[in-house]
Parts: sequence; structure tokens; C-alpha cells
Amino acid sequence: MTTLTIRLDPKLDKALERVAKSTGRTKSDIAREALRRQVAIARLRELRRKTLPFAEAHGLLIDEDIFRLVS
Repeated sequence: MTTLTIRLDPKLDKALERVAKSTGRTKSDIAREALRRQVAIARLRELRRKTLPFAEAHGLLIDEDIFRLVS
């Protein structure tokens, strides 16, 4: 595992500390979870961007079109 050092403004640090205490987790655990979530969101957005032209070509314009197709 590698180490990442980040700077937090005092308000964010205090909020993170409160969440850590209330959940019984470490600040590092919470930061890792948040980073995992953000990376997953970025990957999803990139996949959508890449596949959008193919989906549009098949008439799949909104999420409901997909749901209707797979239901």
C-alpha cells in the first residue's frame, strides 16, 4: 500500500474527524472509500462518453431505453 498526503482545510478536517468518530472508522478509511467512489464515477463517465455514439446509433438515448431493452 502506498501513502498519499493531502492538505485539508480546517473545516473539512473537523468534519472528517466527526464522521470518523461517529462511525468508528479512521480518517484514512473514509478517504479511501471516497476516492474509490470518485474513481468509479470517473470511470463510468468515461465509459458513457465512449459508448454514447454507439448507443445513440441504436436509438438508446436515455437510461429508460436501456432498462426497457434489458427488462
